[in-house]
Amino acid sequence: MSSSKKSSAAAAAVAPVTGAAAKNVPGPFRPMDTFKIGDKAVYPSHGVAEVVAIQEMDFGGQKQTVYVLQILENGMKVYVPTSNVSSVKLREIISEKEVEQVFAILKNRKEKTVDSTTWNRRYREYMEKIKTGSVFEVAKVLRDLYLLKNDKDLSFGERKMLDTAKSLLIREIAIAKSMKEADVEAQFKQIFNG
Repeated sequence: MSSSKKSSAAAAAVAPVTGAAAKNVPGPFRPMDTFKIGDKAVYPSHGVAEVVAIQEMDFGGQKQTVYVLQILENGMKVYVPTSNVSSVKLREIISEKEVEQVFAILKNRKEKTVDSTTWNRRYREYMEKIKTGSVFEVAKVLRDLYLLKNDKDLSFGERKMLDTAKSLLIREIAIAKSMKEADVEAQFKQIFNG
């Protein structure tokens, strides 16, 4: 499959968040017309991306303005029509104040957001949280999986999700605080191993 077909497929594969997951999603959202070329934005489930172009594209005979995003982790390109920014939960990088809120969530051992007993039900519930696009929900997933990991072995899917949540948070926090990713990861290790 060519790179452009993969990119288009990736853009189409991420469905808007609906139902319970779409209600009261905490997190910073910026109006769609304020992203410029060179801005960093967060694309749910994929992480931090850079706006590399803003261009007109033809969709079914209709011209639409799209943001061309390049995902920093893997270089994948994603095309987001400016009219779909809210539905896909494209948002700006969190502020330093919000970074502190993320760390407060990670340190809060009393709240557990998913109590399902079977790994596949937990996996679905965690995936819904990641799809919300909220950095705070991703932080809860990471915290819960780390705590669960201390109690029992994680399933393959849960281990992969833990890695995904950790990667999403590390990259965004590093950019928000102008830190090295390794330093953010060291802070995570201190929280969960300390």
